[in-house]
Amino acid sequence: MGEKKQKEAAKSVFVFGKKNYKFMFIGLAIIALGFILMSGGGSDDPNVFNPEIFNFRRIRLAPMLILVGLGIQVYAILLNPDKK
Repeated sequence: MGEKKQKEAAKSVFVFGKKNYKFMFIGLAIIALGFILMSGGGSDDPNVFNPEIFNFRRIRLAPMLILVGLGIQVYAILLNPDKK
């Protein structure tokens, strides 16, 4: 009888629930999308300036997506999975 109680007490419990992991993956996807949107725009020739690096997508949209993704990650960590 004592062994059964020890096995129940030793049962592993996850810190995060299914809802937490879902929000974490959504946040990770948004962060990855932000980095993908930020990439590119360089010039093949180092002596030629390409003004494409200063467009709206790389300067405003991509960093904002990364910050939103980080905010979702913080929310996913602080979310209580047991609360209904």
